[in-house]
Amino acid sequence: MIPNAYRSLHCNAVRPEHIGQTVTLCGWVNSARDHGGVIFIDLRDREGLTQVVFRPEENADVAAQSHVLRDEDVVQIIGKVSARLSGTENSKLPTGEVEVVALELKVLNKSDVLPFHLDRELSNEDMRMKYRYLDLRRERMNKNIRTRHKITNAARNYLDGNGFVEVETPILSNPTPEGARDFLVPARLSPSKFFALPQAPQQYKQLLMVAGLERYFQIARCFRDEDLRADRQPEFTQIDIEASFIEQNDIVNLVEGLLASMFKAGQGVDIPLPFPRMTYQEAMDRYGSDKPDTRYGVEIVDMADVFAESGFKIFRSTLENGGVVRAINAKGFAGITTGQMIRLNELAIQAGMKVKQLAFIKIENGEYKSPLWKFFGEVEQKALVEKMNGEEGDIIFFYAGTWEDACNILGKVRLEIANMMNLTKDSTALNFLWVVDFPLLAFSPEDQSWVAVHHPFTRPKSEDVALLEAGEYGKVRAEAYDVVLNGYELGGGSIRIHESDLQAKMFSVLGVTPEEQELKFSHILEAFKFGAPPHGGLALGLDRIAMLVCGEDSIREVIAFPKNNKACDLMTDSPTNVDFKSLRELYIQSTWKEKKLEAATVPVTPIV
Repeated sequence: MIPNAYRSLHCNAVRPEHIGQTVTLCGWVNSARDHGGVIFIDLRDREGLTQVVFRPEENADVAAQSHVLRDEDVVQIIGKVSARLSGTENSKLPTGEVEVVALELKVLNKSDVLPFHLDRELSNEDMRMKYRYLDLRRERMNKNIRTRHKITNAARNYLDGNGFVEVETPILSNPTPEGARDFLVPARLSPSKFFALPQAPQQYKQLLMVAGLERYFQIARCFRDEDLRADRQPEFTQIDIEASFIEQNDIVNLVEGLLASMFKAGQGVDIPLPFPRMTYQEAMDRYGSDKPDTRYGVEIVDMADVFAESGFKIFRSTLENGGVVRAINAKGFAGITTGQMIRLNELAIQAGMKVKQLAFIKIENGEYKSPLWKFFGEVEQKALVEKMNGEEGDIIFFYAGTWEDACNILGKVRLEIANMMNLTKDSTALNFLWVVDFPLLAFSPEDQSWVAVHHPFTRPKSEDVALLEAGEYGKVRAEAYDVVLNGYELGGGSIRIHESDLQAKMFSVLGVTPEEQELKFSHILEAFKFGAPPHGGLALGLDRIAMLVCGEDSIREVIAFPKNNKACDLMTDSPTNVDFKSLRELYIQSTWKEKKLEAATVPVTPIV
């Protein structure tokens, strides 16, 4: 760090080689201790701590002044570096062999009593969000933010080294079909019209490929008005990548190297390459999820061959009607508590289970405990135990129904069992994998229409284009790929459609009329007519990667100023009400009761 007028060293840089030198330090009083009139403080800046001692025999005025110092006061210290007395060294600190004997003290700013202690974990997240600037002073948060900087810088350097050019794309744009609700911004100069904040720079990055840029990236801010969870925010950051004249393997190889460089920068670990690959079908069949956590077993097993001729009518009829019978074995979990069983059943019902209780078999004391067991023939019983590797202490859960429900229900039950059994507790494994061969389209029963699994610009596999033309939409696979780590989707991408006729066909399948295509997408359809190159890309969730690199459970811990779980910023009290005059200038009429009352006192009628 370059010295400046305020300091000659940062607080973590003082070492034995500085003994005898006069140094200038700045920072916060981390703690103050009075040892019989001799005041010791730990002075903290973002780099670390240094012990400072105020001795009356060195400078009585400065020593007297030090008695008023309190935690979090901001001070400047000029002093002489000295070796600590033998036996008082602190091996836990890099600066623990030395201390600074204060010669001058300047209080730059006094601190009020803090609303919470910075050296303790605080469970009240709203309090942390309200005083986020204090929360960020804590060592853990300081480290998280700086680690995020390191991995972001590593990403920039890696992409620059591979010929990518960073380009900023507009924040104010048209709504795009990315699968979530848009944030809308009224356009004052175009009455009754709105911009949308981008859910992703999808169309812009494709247009940059048409423009001949060939290799683009952006640390892009994106916005989605959707319900929140631990790894989701209304505004988030992604590493957006697009390239021309590439195929899926090119993107996969590029991104593997990129992630390896980021984890090396953030954790100092070397990630084995290449990552394993798994088809979407296999991921769903084995794990019930398209972002499987492969650090543990409890895999879903197809039991059709066991129960095809079963005397248990529910299983047999389900199979005869085109459904599935699947099972998972929670090994060693036969001692499941009543509360845990209730939780699993609640989770299964939330996921779509029609009955009140999961079917199960416990293996305890050499017995098979289950209301189902008596309905199975001896051959079925033997085949079941053999296929599920049933052993003493195991509990096997079953589900019979549609393939989609079986995947969804058993996938969620599997995750909860892993949580209950602490199967990933203290795990340092980094199980990366690619999920490939996603379906291009899915049928929405609610809308009675086909929807894009990724987005409308995703290219169908060349061998499946004929199925698209034939109207067999459910069988069409996409040139799409997701990269997954320990059950989290780090990013997803695809090879894009670059022909206007194929893109128009895709829009029509999704129910976008020619008139709507002209209104919403004429720019990109027209651009494809002027020599668009084959291209594709991927977007990585920077917040989520930073969360995993830092070992956190929520992306709020790696974002400087996040929203809470109600999408509010408690520190700045946003979102907030807007006065009637501002709304009128934007040609918006409020629907809130207080705004109506305010409007009643104003003679001007707002334009809607």
